[in-house]
Amino acid sequence: MKLQKIALVSLIALLTTIAQTPINLPTVGITQALAQTPQARKAEADRLFNQGNQQYQTSQFEAALQSLQQALIIYREIKDRQGEGGALGNLGLAYFQLGDYPKAIEYFQQHLAIAREIKDTFGEGAALGNLGLAYGALGDYPKAIEYFQQNLAIAQEIKDRLGESAALGNLGLAYKALGDYPKAIEYQQQSLAIAREIKDRLGEGAALGNLGIAYFQLGDYPKAIEYQQQRLAIAKEIKDRLGEGQALGNLGIAYFQLGDYPKAIEYQQQRLAIAKEIKDRLGEGQALGNLGNAYYALGDYPTAIDYEQQSLAIAKEIKNRLGEGTVLGNLGNAYYALGDYPTAIDYQQQRLAIAREIKDRLGEGQVLGNLGIAYYALGDYPTAIEYYEQSLAIAKQIKDRLGESQALGNLGNAYISLGDYPKAIDYQQQRLAIAKEIKDKLGEGQSLNNLGYAFYKQGNLSAAEKTLYEGIQVYESLRGKKLADTNKISLFDTQSNTYRTLQQVLIAQNKTDAALEIAERGRARAFVELLASRVSTNNQQADKSPQSPTIAEIKQIAQQQNATFIQYSIITDDFKVGGKQQTKESNLYIWVVKPTGEVTFRKVDLKPLWQKDNTTLDELITNSRINIGVGRGRGGITVSQNPEAANVKKPLQKLHDILIKNIADLLPKNPSERVIFIPQGSLFLAPFPALRDEQGKYLVEKHTILTAPAIQVLNFTHQLEQGRQTNYQNALIVGNPTMPVVSTEPGKPGTRLDPLPGAEQEAKTIADLLKTKAILGKDATKANILQRLSQVDVIHLATHGWADDYRGLGSWIALAPSGKDDGLLKAEEILDLKLKAQLVVLSACETGKGKLSGDGVIGLSRSLISAGVPSVLVSLWQVPDAPTQYLMVEFYKSLQTQPDKALALRQAMLKTKEKFSSPGDWAAFTLIGER
Repeated sequence: MKLQKIALVSLIALLTTIAQTPINLPTVGITQALAQTPQARKAEADRLFNQGNQQYQTSQFEAALQSLQQALIIYREIKDRQGEGGALGNLGLAYFQLGDYPKAIEYFQQHLAIAREIKDTFGEGAALGNLGLAYGALGDYPKAIEYFQQNLAIAQEIKDRLGESAALGNLGLAYKALGDYPKAIEYQQQSLAIAREIKDRLGEGAALGNLGIAYFQLGDYPKAIEYQQQRLAIAKEIKDRLGEGQALGNLGIAYFQLGDYPKAIEYQQQRLAIAKEIKDRLGEGQALGNLGNAYYALGDYPTAIDYEQQSLAIAKEIKNRLGEGTVLGNLGNAYYALGDYPTAIDYQQQRLAIAREIKDRLGEGQVLGNLGIAYYALGDYPTAIEYYEQSLAIAKQIKDRLGESQALGNLGNAYISLGDYPKAIDYQQQRLAIAKEIKDKLGEGQSLNNLGYAFYKQGNLSAAEKTLYEGIQVYESLRGKKLADTNKISLFDTQSNTYRTLQQVLIAQNKTDAALEIAERGRARAFVELLASRVSTNNQQADKSPQSPTIAEIKQIAQQQNATFIQYSIITDDFKVGGKQQTKESNLYIWVVKPTGEVTFRKVDLKPLWQKDNTTLDELITNSRINIGVGRGRGGITVSQNPEAANVKKPLQKLHDILIKNIADLLPKNPSERVIFIPQGSLFLAPFPALRDEQGKYLVEKHTILTAPAIQVLNFTHQLEQGRQTNYQNALIVGNPTMPVVSTEPGKPGTRLDPLPGAEQEAKTIADLLKTKAILGKDATKANILQRLSQVDVIHLATHGWADDYRGLGSWIALAPSGKDDGLLKAEEILDLKLKAQLVVLSACETGKGKLSGDGVIGLSRSLISAGVPSVLVSLWQVPDAPTQYLMVEFYKSLQTQPDKALALRQAMLKTKEKFSSPGDWAAFTLIGER
C-alpha cells in the first residue's frame, strides 16, 4: 500500500496515572468494650475499609466494592463523616478501575462535598484530583484540567508537596491527551523536580515514566526509552513491583512503535510475569493485550488472537469495561489483518457499544476510525468516509489533536482511492498542519508521504517531489544517532514507501540520476552509519550521520572499484483487482553504473508476472532456488518447500529475462571484469551465478560476480581494505567442531547437529595449502575460536550455519560448546568484535541469508563487515558437503596464483561445475564487499 494507513491499533495501558491510591484513614486505638459500642462499630468499619483497600491493591475491585459499601453503611450509622468521605472516595476509585466512570464521578462528588463540609482540605484535594482523572478517562480533558488546577491550588496552599507533585503530573497527562506535548513535558518536569526535592522515589519514578510517555507521543523514541529505563531502575531500587511492571510494559510499547517486536515481546513477557506474581489482574490483562498487539504486528494473527482472548477474559472477570472495549477493538484489528472484515466489523461494533455505555469518548472516536478502515478495506469508501467524519467530530469535541489528525489523514486516503485528489490533498494538508503543531514527527512523516502520493496521482509531479523529499527528511530525523542499530532497521522498514514513491515521481520526470540517489538513500542506511562509526578515527565525524552519496560520488565509487554496478529497485503500486485496491509489483527499476562513470537507467514491467503467470517476483526466486535442488544441506538440515511454486517453466531463464536481459548490452564483454549486484528485498536470495540466457549459458560463465547491500557500503569496505596486505598463512581454519545441541524453533527441544566429515576434510586440505593447522572437533570450542578471531588475516569456518529469518541477529555458526556457552557464535556477538581479517569464508549452510529488510540482509555477513572485514564469502542456500569441499579447495588454490577473490570464486565455481553439474552444487556462494 502506498498510503500509510493510520490503523488505530489501541495499545493498552500507556498511561501511568499518578495519585490514584486509595485513601488510608488514621488508625484509632480501640479500647476493650461491648460489641455494639461506637468504638467497636468504628473498629469494624475500619477493618472493612482496610480490607477493601487491600482488595483494591490486588485488583479485586468487585470484592473491594462490597467491603467498602459495608464500611460506608457503618460510618454513616455512627456519623463518622471522615470515614464516610474516605469510603466514598475509595468506592469511586474501585468504580473507576472497573471502567464505570459516571458512577466513579458520582462517588467522588459526594466525597468532595463531605471533605468541604468538615474542612478536610487534604481530602478535598484528593477528591478533586480523582474527579480530574475520571473526566480524563471519559475524554473530557478541559474539565479534567479544571479539576487538576483546583487540586494543585489546594496542595500548594496546604504545602502538600506530594499532592502538588501528583497534581502537576496529572495536568501533564491531560495536556498530553490534548496533544499539547510541550506543555505536558513542562508539567511533568515540575512534578519530577518536587518528587526529587522531597525524596519521593515513587513519585519520581511515576514522573519519569510520564515524561517517557510524552516523548513517546512526540515520536522521540530514544528519549522515551531513556526515561522509562530510569523509571524502571527506581522501581527496582524501591521494590515497587507495580511500577516496575508498568515501566517494563511502557518500554515494550516504545519498542513496539520502533517496530522491534521481539524486544517488545520480551518486555511484555517480563511485565506479565510481575503482574501474575503480585496478582495485578489489571496489569496482567494489559500485558496479554500488548503481547497480542506485538504478535499482530509480526503478522502472527492466530497467536495475537489467542493473547487478546486471554486479555478479554480478565477484563470481563474484573469488570474492567474500558479494557474489555480496548481488547474487543484489538480483536477486530486482528481479524481485519486476516482479511476477515465482517468479523472485524462485528468486534469493532461491540467495542463501540461499550465505549458509548461508559462514555469513553476517546475510545468511541478510535473505534469509529477503525470501522472506517474496515469499510475502506471492503472498498466501501462512502461508508468509510461516514465513520471517519464521526471520528473526526468526536476528536474535535474532546480536543484530541492526535485523533483529529489521524481522522483527517484517513479521510484523505479515502478520497485518494475515490480519485478525488483536490479533496484528498486538502485533508492531508490539514493533517500535516496539526502534526507539525503538536510536534507529532511520525504523523508528519506519514502525512507528507500520503500528500506526496496524492500530488503524484494528480499529476502534479513537482509538488509531489518537494513534499516527498520533506517527508524523507522528517523520517530521517526520527532515526537519530542515539537509536540502536536494530531499532534503526525496523523503523526504516516502516518508511520505505516514501523512497519508492519518490523514485516513481523522479522517473516520471525523467530525472533518472536523482532517482538513483534516492534508491541509494533508501537502502542500508543503518549499515552505512554503523560502518561510518567503525571506520571513523575522528570522534567528531563519528557523531555525524554520513550523507547518502550524490550521483558524482556514486560514479567515483564505481571508478575506485573498477567495476560495473547493477542497482535494482522493486516498485509496487495500487491496482484495482476484483473491485478492490491491492498493492502489487509494477516495475523493476535498474541502473547500470560503469567504471567510466556512465549511468544508464532501464525498467522492466513486472505486472505480467501476476497478471499472466499468477506468480510474484518473490515466488519466482523461491522457484528458481527449488529448481536447482536447494533444500538438501550440509549434514541434513532440510528447508521447507512450496509445492505450489512450480507454475513457471524454466525459472532460472525467466529470472534472467527479468534481471539481466534488458541490460546485457551494458555489461562488460571481458569475463574477468567485475559486475557488482546491489539487490533489494528477495533479490538478495537470487542465484545470480546460475541465471541462464536463451542459449543456456550461465551468468558466471560470462561475468565475475559480487554483491553488496548498497553502493555506499563499498566505499567503506574499500576503506577497511586500504593499506592492508593479506597474509594467507596467518589463517584460522576450523572444521567439523564437536556439534552443539540446538533448537531452531522457539519452545521446541533441541537436537544435536550431525557431524560433518566433509567439512573436516575440507579444513585439513585448506590448512595444508595455507601451511597452517586446522582446528577440529572438540578443540574448536567457541571460547577458543573467539580468542583467536581478532588475531588472524583469514578466517575459514567449515561447519553448520543457520539463518534466523525472524530476528536476523540470531543467525549463528556452530562451534563446540564448552563451560557455560552453547557453542553458537551469533551474528549479534560478531557485531561487537573488532576483526583485522581481510577475508572470512563461512563454508556452511545459508550463511548469506537472514532477515530481509530495507537495510539488506540482517545476518552473519552484515555483522562481519561491521566488525571490520572487507570481504565475506557466504552461501545463499544449504550446500551439500562434497561439492562444497571441492569448491573451497579450488578457491584457495586459485588465490595462491592471483589475489583477486572474486576471480578466484568464479574459477572455483566453473571448476566445480565441470565435476558437479547441478547449479545447486556450485552456485550457492556469493562474495560480498571487496574483490
